[in-house]
Amino acid sequence: MDTHIFLTLGTGLKWVGIALLPLFALPLAALVLPGPLDAAARRLSALIDRISGAALGAAMASGLILLFAQLAVVVLRYAFGLSFTWLSEIVMYAFAAMFMLGAAGALRDGAHVRVDILRPRFGENGRHWIELAGAYLFLFPICMRIITTSEAGLTRSWMLLEGSRESDGLPILFLFKTLVPALAVLLMAQGLSESLKAALRLTGALPPETPEQLNAEAGGHGA
Repeated sequence: MDTHIFLTLGTGLKWVGIALLPLFALPLAALVLPGPLDAAARRLSALIDRISGAALGAAMASGLILLFAQLAVVVLRYAFGLSFTWLSEIVMYAFAAMFMLGAAGALRDGAHVRVDILRPRFGENGRHWIELAGAYLFLFPICMRIITTSEAGLTRSWMLLEGSRESDGLPILFLFKTLVPALAVLLMAQGLSESLKAALRLTGALPPETPEQLNAEAGGHGA
């Protein structure tokens, strides 16, 4: 297969990403100019939430695959003395997909574990400012770092259509490696959505979080 196809595709995706970078200034713009940007911010946040929900559905499907594949590994190994590399790799790939595709949905639902010491002591507005600061100072830079550092290896993997190093393994290692930047992109997008919600709540364009949401968030964060 012509390797230039993958290089062209990668270059195109890079420019798409660069073109979308101004969107990450939208939460700050919504704070400075409340009103004109509220509708666009709400629509974008809702769209991102739906995408994260779809990825979460894929993560749940991966969890089912993981369950049945691991059950098959155990039964075949201990009942029949059989072992297959491709089946073990399914377990590994399904576990990775479950984690990496579900991370954005977990962020949307407040299910990430946090070591929050100061955050619960602040009022509602303080929590929203912390969300914004955390996204811009930590989440976005870390995700960008993941994307840029994985670029070279991923390009090579796709050019070779890299497969398993074992003769009876799965020929989809290049797809497995694609989960790494996919995780970063999904987390960046959901971080943008959470930042938009925080900005809209600070300006009063969104209603405050309900007690049920706060309780669920506290339980998910482990605060």
